[in-house]
Amino acid sequence: MPISVGDTAPDFTAPTDQGPVTLSALRGQKVVLYFYPRDNTPGCTTQACAFRDLKAEFEDAGAVIYGVSSDSIKKHENFVAKKELNFPLISDPEHAVHDLYGTWIEKKNYGKVYMGTQRSTFIIDEEGVVVKTWPKVKVKGHVNEVLETVKGL
Repeated sequence: MPISVGDTAPDFTAPTDQGPVTLSALRGQKVVLYFYPRDNTPGCTTQACAFRDLKAEFEDAGAVIYGVSSDSIKKHENFVAKKELNFPLISDPEHAVHDLYGTWIEKKNYGKVYMGTQRSTFIIDEEGVVVKTWPKVKVKGHVNEVLETVKGL
C-alpha cells in the first residue's frame, strides 16, 4: 500500500553504513528518506552526489538525509568512500523498509518481469508525518526540488 501525505511514516530500525537507525528516534527533525535502486550506477550516483553537495543546506533547513537501497553495508561503505558521501545509507536487502513504503515493485524491462526499487522520495516532518512524496522520481533537478520543499516547511 503506498504511503500518502498525512500518513504517519512507518517506523523501522535498519542498519546503515554508520550504524543502526530507528526512524522514530529522529523525531524533532525533518527526514528526507529516498529510495534508489543500486549503488554506483549512473542515476543513483548522480542523485547521491546531489544530496551530498546540498547536505549543508538541508541541515540549515532542519532536515537529515537517508538513502535506502537493497545493497549490503559493504557495498554502501564502498559507495560512500568512492563518492565521499556525507549522509547515511540504509541497507535493506530483505526489502522490509521498501515494503513499508511501497517502493519494492514489479518492473518490466525488454519483456522481462522482475522486482526492484521504485525510485521515490519522502519528506517526514518533525512529528513523524509524511508531508510530501515523490513516487517515480526522475533524477534531474529532483534534489533541488526536495530542498525547496524542505525549506518551505
